[in-house]
Amino acid sequence: MSDTRASAPELIARLERVPFSRWHLRARLIMGSATFFDAFDALSLAFVLPALVPLWGISAVQIGWLIAAGYLGQFAGALLFGALAERHGRVRSAAAATALMSVMSLACALAGNFQALLTLRLVQGIGVGGEMPVAAVYINELSKAHGRGKFFLLYEMIFPIGLMVTGQIGALVVPTLGWQVMFLIGGIPGLLVAGLLLRLRESPRWLISRGRLAEAETIIREIEASSPTGGVDTAAVPATTAAAAPAPLQRTRWTELLSPFYRGRTAVVWTMWASAYFITNGLNNWMPTLYNRVYGLSLDQSLRAGTLTNVAQVVVLLGCAFAIDRLGRRRWLTACFIAGAVLLAALGSFAADSVTAVIVLVTISYGIVGSANAVLYLYTPEIYPTRMRAIGTGAATCWLRLASAAGPLLVGYLVAAQGTGAVFLMFAAAGIIGALAATLTLETRNRRLEDIAP
Repeated sequence: MSDTRASAPELIARLERVPFSRWHLRARLIMGSATFFDAFDALSLAFVLPALVPLWGISAVQIGWLIAAGYLGQFAGALLFGALAERHGRVRSAAAATALMSVMSLACALAGNFQALLTLRLVQGIGVGGEMPVAAVYINELSKAHGRGKFFLLYEMIFPIGLMVTGQIGALVVPTLGWQVMFLIGGIPGLLVAGLLLRLRESPRWLISRGRLAEAETIIREIEASSPTGGVDTAAVPATTAAAAPAPLQRTRWTELLSPFYRGRTAVVWTMWASAYFITNGLNNWMPTLYNRVYGLSLDQSLRAGTLTNVAQVVVLLGCAFAIDRLGRRRWLTACFIAGAVLLAALGSFAADSVTAVIVLVTISYGIVGSANAVLYLYTPEIYPTRMRAIGTGAATCWLRLASAAGPLLVGYLVAAQGTGAVFLMFAAAGIIGALAATLTLETRNRRLEDIAP
């Protein structure tokens, strides 16, 4: 088959015209399964810690380091697998990251002391950090302009659902079966999912960017054949706009992220990633332990209270999926950061001594800011071209890793020095910074990827 059968602009136009079909559903489910276990592996430690703290005599500062180690590994993983995804494709990179995090989850179950678990979580973080940005890029590249926000966020809901299920499973199995079971549950199915990922078809947009037009056309024909309308969607962007599609074989350059055209976009998303995840991962990883050690709830009560945040995130994100293409990315992100900052400031100012107020306000604020996290996974791949989309998304998520490592460490020191009120005020300040950055976002709703980022 010759690469000249269809040009890059023609193939992009066909991708934009094809409606959602069972082909998209299968890809979203399999990649979503990897994302589910990414969430499970990322959060499992939070529900293991309340059992390990008395068992191993872990201090508050050591808790912070144990949480931070995973995020430092994720920092490296986001960069590594982002680069691999640009060079070797989205599918193989996502599969490799999923396999790594699953193997390390099994190894964590065998850890016998703090030092061993610290090292294993660091290595596991490389896989956890690599899977999510590559998966987000892959799903984004399968989407067409019209309704991309809904298409992507319905996939992205799998991550908070994974967090929610992690909490429910953790609250059930840790007190009864032991902490090791959490890591076994994350590892064994994850390896099976890695095998399924290798059977997915590659992103046509990535193939087009590499000049592999014949392979891209074969996959696009499969997508069209799976559509009951023969690959035609009357709501899609007209084919006449396809001339804006980028030329293939453009070189990937890390430095382009900070070039005059992209550095403003890059600075804004880096700030929002850091702000959002400083709040949510700080709360997610510490709240079960704080409920248990500071507020005096039992282990079972602490774990169940900790799961409420992820339930709230799923509820808010479901509404976001159906509203994001009408309201737009800028409005949603700005509103989420402002609302989260207000609630956390109120909690830190006068309600931190009431366990009921803490549970209610932390749950609501987490649910709101958590929806911004999902929108960032939608928005960031939109603002970069295919030649650097995985690198741009991976680099942006590095800031979530740094913020997620710094947050738990600071919580550990603040709780010991000034109490929980100071912790919530710190998170409120991060929300204000995120809101300021969100006002500068580029609106991308219902615009083709090729038109947003040349």
